[in-house]
Amino acid sequence: MFGSSKKSSKSTESGGGGSSLKGSSILADSPTADQLTDNSHIARFKGLLEGRALSVNSFELRDTVGTGTFGRVRVVKLKDSEDGSPMALKMLKESEVIRLKQVEHVKAEKSILSMIEHPYIVNLLTAFQDEKRLYMLMEYVNGGELFSHLRKEGRLSNDHAKFYAAEIILAFQYLHDMNIVYRDLKPENLLIDSTGHVKVTDFGSAKVVEDRTWTLCGTPEYLAPEIIQSKGHGKSVDWWALGVLIFEMLAGYPPFYHENPFGIYQKILAGKIDFPRHFDVKGKDLIKRLLAHDRSTRFGCLKNGADDIKKHKW
Repeated sequence: MFGSSKKSSKSTESGGGGSSLKGSSILADSPTADQLTDNSHIARFKGLLEGRALSVNSFELRDTVGTGTFGRVRVVKLKDSEDGSPMALKMLKESEVIRLKQVEHVKAEKSILSMIEHPYIVNLLTAFQDEKRLYMLMEYVNGGELFSHLRKEGRLSNDHAKFYAAEIILAFQYLHDMNIVYRDLKPENLLIDSTGHVKVTDFGSAKVVEDRTWTLCGTPEYLAPEIIQSKGHGKSVDWWALGVLIFEMLAGYPPFYHENPFGIYQKILAGKIDFPRHFDVKGKDLIKRLLAHDRSTRFGCLKNGADDIKKHKW
């Protein structure tokens, strides 16, 4: 179904940390240029894999750290190598992918991951297959999901939320420059690495979009109005979702909640947001600008693009 590749996706679980971000704007103390370009571990992994005819037998299989509709993700280590660094192997049952009519979906995910490499995205190292399964070998991120940290803490501090938001903005700016719309931002799809940085994972809903697309996809609480109303959507939906995420990080729950999806959609379209009293005034202002129903006024969609968000006073 697919051959080999080189660049970015998934993993999960155990341990983790956090960092703080302070300053007069959301990126005032964001990572330096050196930190942003330091993907040396990815180059090292690819060097280890280069020239090898890979199969599942090329690896020592360790813990299962994720399960899904098509298969599972396991921590693995490369056999016959002095480098014992863990990687994550996503193992998909080809028969299930075909049965559920997800062949093109999986191909598209692998294709997008093969195009990208970024410090705040979980990077795909290579891909291969055998007669039963499709495999995507990825960097292993061992700090768990942001979702787990958020549920444990209840809500995040203003500085922690600002720090994670800053890194997600940089990841989205990178993707959007390549006309890739992510379309599935939520705490479950954000992993924390061992140094406390965030990494975007799960590109199953991502799509290369030159102008607009009409596919209904994403998580109900995070859907932008234009998706619900089938108006056609593009990069703007990622900035809406960022507004929802910032609210959820600061409040501990999403701004639009109901027991069923239809109720959620009604609340999103109504656009009423009840902010908790503890919210930072500047954070509240940024959220309002990201959750603007009118895409022509939504932050991230204006002439200056992501720079408007990066320079905001929050």
